[in-house]
Amino acid sequence: MTETLATEALNRFKVDPRGLDWTDRLVLRTIMVQFRGGPVGLEAIAAATGEDAKTIEEVYEPYLLQIGFLSRTLRGRAITEAACQHLQAIAD
Repeated sequence: MTETLATEALNRFKVDPRGLDWTDRLVLRTIMVQFRGGPVGLEAIAAATGEDAKTIEEVYEPYLLQIGFLSRTLRGRAITEAACQHLQAIAD
C-alpha cells in the first residue's frame, strides 16, 4: 500500500489528519456548540447526536481522551481548547 493510496482511502472515509472521523467530530462539535464546551452528561450528548451513549463511551470517547480533545469531570464531559482549535482549523 502506498502513501497516496492510504491518503485517498482516509479522504474517502472523511478521516481528518488527527484520525477523527465524522462521528468523532460530531460529538466534539455538539459539545462545543450546543453545550458551550461542557461539562455535559453522556446521555445529553447521546440524545443530541443520535448516537448510543454506550457507543460514545466505549468507541469514541477513549481516543478523544487519549489525544487530549475531551476531558471527563465530575460534572460531565467537556472539550478542550485543543479540540476547539482543531475543529476551527478543519473543514468538513
